[in-house]
This record gives sequence, C-alpha cells and structure tokens, in this order.
Amino acid sequence: MIKNKRILALDFGLKRTGLAITDENNIIASGLKTVDSKLLIVEVQKIIREKNIGTLVLGEPKRLNNEHTHITENVHILFEVLKKEFPDLNVLLYDERFTSKMASHVISISGLSRHKKQEKGLIDEVSATILLQSYMSSMSL
Repeated sequence: MIKNKRILALDFGLKRTGLAITDENNIIASGLKTVDSKLLIVEVQKIIREKNIGTLVLGEPKRLNNEHTHITENVHILFEVLKKEFPDLNVLLYDERFTSKMASHVISISGLSRHKKQEKGLIDEVSATILLQSYMSSMSL
C-alpha cells in the first residue's frame, strides 16, 4: 500500500514555531510540537525524513485590512528559505488570520489544567493545527 504524502503546517513566531501534521490519509490535522524557531529548519528536515511530507503550509500573518503585520516580512523570508531548502516539496503560504485568537479560545474552554493552559508553546501548536485544518478544508471545496 502506497502512503499519501502528508502535509506539515508551520505557525512561525520569532521565538517559537508551532507544528501540525496530517494523518497518512490527509483527513485529520493534529498538533505535532512546538520548536525553538532557531532550530526550525533542522527540525523540519527531520520530520520530512520521518513522516513522508509532500507539502509545507506556512501561516502568513495579515491584519484584518490585509496589511502586513510586524512579522510578515520574516515569514516571507522563511518562505523563500523553505522553497530553496526543500525544492521537492510543495511550499505555500496560507492566511493565518484569527488562528491565535481561535487557539486561545479553544485552550480556554478545553478543560486543561491552569498550568497546561499557561504553556507558551501550546497556543503555537494549536494555532498550527487550526491553520492546517483550515487549509485542508479550503482544498476540499
């Protein structure tokens, strides 16, 4: 049986990046981890080798009026690096507006302990999962 190429989503931040991945059938998006952004390329290389990745989805931050945010330029630089570093993959930008707010809301109503809710990386990982699920939903339209 040939496995589908999975999709890996990145919710980039200057300090931390949240990662989410699809299952082998590209039906379900799940949080994978949060990594130090300085180690992102090395971690993505490892995940690509281990998880049969075919597409990288990088969240593109925008304001409601479609203007860039303080981090958009960094994301565009990362996008170019990812395309160069992984030429055999489909690397794309996808609008990530509202993912952090939705992630915060999901975490607040999740029933997690106060300590777990305060983990800084949790919002990044949940944001990446929401980003990936949104991308997958848009592909099925």
